[in-house]
Parts: sequence; C-alpha cells; structure tokens
Amino acid sequence: MVKQAKATKASGGDNFTRWLVIGMVTLVVATGAIFSVVGQKTKANESFIALKDFKVGAAVAATVDTNNGSGISINTGAAKTIDLWEDPQCPVCNTFEVANGAYIDDLIRAKKANVVYHVLSFLGNESVAAANAAYCAADEGHYLDFHKAMYLVQPALENSGFYTTQNLIKIGKYAGLESPSFVDCVTKVSKLDLVKSAYESMAKYNVQGTPTVFFNGKLWERKSGTFLVEEFSAAFEAS
Repeated sequence: MVKQAKATKASGGDNFTRWLVIGMVTLVVATGAIFSVVGQKTKANESFIALKDFKVGAAVAATVDTNNGSGISINTGAAKTIDLWEDPQCPVCNTFEVANGAYIDDLIRAKKANVVYHVLSFLGNESVAAANAAYCAADEGHYLDFHKAMYLVQPALENSGFYTTQNLIKIGKYAGLESPSFVDCVTKVSKLDLVKSAYESMAKYNVQGTPTVFFNGKLWERKSGTFLVEEFSAAFEAS
C-alpha cells in the first residue's frame, strides 16, 4: 500500500502530435486486450453502479484562474489557499480523494479555504477528455460533484476506453449536469485551450507528478507512507 501512495509521475512526449489528435474523442483501448462493444457497455454499466445513490450537493460557483495555471478556483480571496494538482485517470489521486475528498469538500462549502483544482492530462487522451468535461462542469457550478463522481467510477486501468464522450455526459447526469450547454461543451471539447494551459503550467510550478498539493504556495510533503486525513488537516491548519 505504501508503493501505491507514491505520486503518479508526468511523462513528456511530442506535444504537437499530442494536441493535434485530441479533438477526436474516439478513444482506443491501450491495454493489449480487445473488448467487444457489448463487453464495453457491460463494464461501463457495472462502473456506474457506484453512483446509484449519489447525492448532488448545492451548486458552488467556480472561476478559472488564468494567472494560476488555469486552475479551477473556488472561494477566491479566502484567507488560506490549497492548490491541488490531479489527473482524472491517476489512481493515486483516487487514493488521495478517498482519504481527503470529504474534508476538502467541507472546507470549500464552509468557505474556509480557496481551493484551486489544477486538472491535468498527462496520462493520455482520456485524461484530456475528462479534464475538458471537468471544466465544463465548473461552468455549471457543479465541479465538486462531477469531480467526486468521476473518481467513484475511475477505471482500474488508464486509457481503458471508459472516459468516452457518452460516459462523461452520463457521469455529469449523476452530478446534476443535464443542461444542453454541458452536453455541448463535452461533445465539442470546448475547453481544450484551458486543458492545454493547465498541462503546460506544470513546468512553471515544477509539478512532476500527481497528486501534488501546495498550502499557501508551499509544497506539502507528507510524512506518512499513505494519505491520512489527520495529517492533511493538520497541515492545512498549520499553513
């Protein structure tokens, strides 16, 4: 379990090719196995069972901070700031979310912290599609719900073919996002410029993997081998 808690490292690559092919949200399975269409649908349906009793919270306004890596900022101007860098496909980010997600959600809803979510996409085209959908959700005031729902159904394998346009729209429905504007934004990959900006900002902030957390601009370096909400909350209070 200690190994699982290590950050997922970012990888480089040919950025021209990477961003050239992004508009095609026909995603390929990169696991070496070939699944039938029926098999894929069955697997997707099983994943969505995790959202069966999902409760949508009150809408929370969010803005995109173009001066801070195009992060999704909630409660801008609060006394304390948490910058959280994640990739939607990152399994360690999911571990972090399980441990600390509810605590961070409470901080936001109680307006105790400005939380800036930096939605990264270095793990491939499915991360790009999911990050785009996250920005679409932020426009509608339901980023927190979409963020939570997306991790609840995160596949065990990266680039498994799960984060399709259809499934991202379905995740949105569970998170209270059923407007034509959200569907259109996800379908047309309308936030690609912001996704690209967030990805490129990693170098500026020396972010080399996910999850990465800054408290008031200072990098958080946890002491334990896994994520503990007690450690995270203590670090926030001390910041």
